[in-house]
Amino acid sequence: MTDFNDKQTDILQAAEKLFAEVGFDGASIRTIAKEANVNIAMISYYFGSKEKLLEALIIHRTSGMKMQLENIFNEALSPLEKVDRLIDLYISRINKNKCMYQIMHFELSSKKRIMDMKAFIDIKRQNLELFKRIIQEGQELGVFRKDVNIVLIPPTIMGILVHFQMNRAFFDPILGLETEEAFESYIKNELTAHIKQTIKALLLHEN
Repeated sequence: MTDFNDKQTDILQAAEKLFAEVGFDGASIRTIAKEANVNIAMISYYFGSKEKLLEALIIHRTSGMKMQLENIFNEALSPLEKVDRLIDLYISRINKNKCMYQIMHFELSSKKRIMDMKAFIDIKRQNLELFKRIIQEGQELGVFRKDVNIVLIPPTIMGILVHFQMNRAFFDPILGLETEEAFESYIKNELTAHIKQTIKALLLHEN
C-alpha cells in the first residue's frame, strides 16, 4: 500500500518526527496520536501496530522514486547527462528524507525487531532495475565500460553522502562550514560534484 489519505499522512509525519527525535522505542502510539491530532484507535485501524506504522513510513518515503527514475530513462539526454540526473535525484531524496534514513538505519542495524521489509525490498529492487537500464543504455552506446558492477553504484552514491552527514562534527571545522546554510550548500555543490566525478570515473573507459 503506497496511497495514503490525509489522516494517514498526518500519522506518518507525526511518527517520523517522533521516531527521529526519541527513537522507535521512545515514541508511544499515544504520543504519535497526540502529535497527529487523532485518536489511538485510528492508528490501530489504519496501521495495526507501531512496527507496521514504521514499515508504512519507510514505504511511503521510498515509493515515489520509481516514476522519477522512469522519467530520467525516457528523457532525450546523453548517458552522462542521465548519470548527473540520477546522482542529483539520489542526493535530493536522501536530503529530503534524512529523518527516515536515520530511523531505518538504526532499526535495521540494531536487529531488535524482525521487520517484514518485503514491500520495501520489492520497491528497492524495482528502482535498481530502472537504474540498471539507464546505465546499460550507456554501455550499449559504448560510452560506459561493460565491466562495471552496477548494483554497487547506488550504495556508493548514498555511502559518501550519508558518511558526510553522519560525521558533520568532524567535517564542519575542517571545511569551515559554520552554518546550516553553508553545510547544505557544500552538499549541493562541492560534495555533489565529487560524487559525480567518482561515479563517472567508475563508468568511463580509461584513457
